[in-house]
Amino acid sequence: MTGGRGGRSAAVTVAVLCLVQFVDVLGVTSVVTAIPAILTGVRADPAAAGPLATTYAMFFGATLIIGARLGDRYGHRRILLIGIVIFGGISILGGTASGIVAILIVRSVQGAAAALSAPSALRLILHTVTDAAKRDRAIAAWSASGAAAGATGFLVGGALTSAIGWQAVFWVNVPVAAALVALVVGFARDEPPQHERVRLDILGAVLLVMSVMPLIGGAALLEQKGALLPAIGLIVLAGLFATAFVLRMRTAAAPLIPRAAFASRNLRRGTVQSFANTAATSSSAVLATLVLQDLIELPAVLAGLTLMVFSIAVVAGSAATARVATALGPDRLAAAGLALVAIGTLVLAVTIGSVAGMVAGLATSGLGLAAASVAATRTGTAVPAALTGSAAGIVNTGAQLGTAIGTAVIVLVATAFGTPTGWAAAAVIALACAVWCVVRPRQEAEETVTALP
Repeated sequence: MTGGRGGRSAAVTVAVLCLVQFVDVLGVTSVVTAIPAILTGVRADPAAAGPLATTYAMFFGATLIIGARLGDRYGHRRILLIGIVIFGGISILGGTASGIVAILIVRSVQGAAAALSAPSALRLILHTVTDAAKRDRAIAAWSASGAAAGATGFLVGGALTSAIGWQAVFWVNVPVAAALVALVVGFARDEPPQHERVRLDILGAVLLVMSVMPLIGGAALLEQKGALLPAIGLIVLAGLFATAFVLRMRTAAAPLIPRAAFASRNLRRGTVQSFANTAATSSSAVLATLVLQDLIELPAVLAGLTLMVFSIAVVAGSAATARVATALGPDRLAAAGLALVAIGTLVLAVTIGSVAGMVAGLATSGLGLAAASVAATRTGTAVPAALTGSAAGIVNTGAQLGTAIGTAVIVLVATAFGTPTGWAAAAVIALACAVWCVVRPRQEAEETVTALP
């Protein structure tokens, strides 16, 4: 442990920082359930449902790396606290908004604020826990927090909207943020200041945002009928900005993403795994939601409860994974987890229309995601200490892009060829990455030695 604190104190710190992750991810889905009520309440056009569902994720995914670099420059604890305060403060405006434009602005700022918090929270966990086995348990808890929050958000949003009104999905963030600030101030300790002050690449940050946001927005439009041309246009635009971003990273004196990050095999590997994890599981969960409500005709609340099986399995799997992660090693752990994801997804495809089959498939996928997420985060952050903040942002960005792109592609496949084929395609993604984890040689040792603060 660092800072002379005992195991119990470090465990409390990890729990507090995992709560930050839980709240950030909860913000992605909690408002989704309330969208119909929001549109009715502010008398907005139904076409606003799409932007309302994706705005948070767009700003969250596009600014994660920027949030990580701000943490490197100004201190991760400080940036974490700023992100939480902004998240809670802007939620007050969301609860009092009377128009859709104001709500979209609030969701944008919430997403950016969450992007300030998430990478800094993960970096502080890695700073707090230095023992390898205990670090694996901490990463498992972090992964479980994010996965559990995704499905929980649908239930929380639905319950608050039904009981109080759509404004409650914003108001609830105010006391939650206040509590998080108090907990972080009380338990989280910052890293020692860096000797060399990090320079911020403003142009690189702008190009990154303009690369990621159109990509996530275009991927979301691919899922909507009649929006193919705008979706392709946004994806092409993202590609142009991404090209400019890569050129900037090669020529800037102090690039937004340090050049050493591009050279890190661990970071590249962990990011690819994070992308595959969410591409396979998020898309499968979306198809499961549609099947539960449209084919099996379960009420929305019961469908949400069924999906909670996935989150419960992730939490249980994370606890079990923490005990074997060190012994297995990240490569075999990732391969085993992704193989379970593939098996669970195939169970969904074979048993379509059966609630029992859905529960079995979701539970198996959840157990697999627990192992695969721990492996991806462990690998992606096993880098020199100076890169850990950036690595936290990059690995999280990979997961966000996996969710957006994977869901769009799999939903398109399911629309064209049937839901079982969509699930089969998701299984192929997971299985292909599992094979890659096993057969591609990994060179981690040299980086890992310098990764621990």
